[in-house]
Amino acid sequence: MPNIKSAKKRVNVTEVKTLQNKMLKTALKTSMKKFEAAVVAGDKEAAAKAYAVTVKKLDVAAAKGIVHKNNAARKKSQYTLALNNMA
Repeated sequence: MPNIKSAKKRVNVTEVKTLQNKMLKTALKTSMKKFEAAVVAGDKEAAAKAYAVTVKKLDVAAAKGIVHKNNAARKKSQYTLALNNMA
């Protein structure tokens, strides 16, 4: 346990930030699964809505450093191709 006041604060801040990152990452994974499920089901409307949500969440996660920007770009490209190939 830290003894210095600033070190104690850093512990608290780190815990809060870790929870925030975990929440964003979990929400991202959920939206990705919803999009993939809609694609497999062949529901183009649901897939289009899920696609918009997922791309937004990927952009936010990449901006915050939760996922690497190239990883986010690759996922967006894969999802765009999957959505376009449904037609």
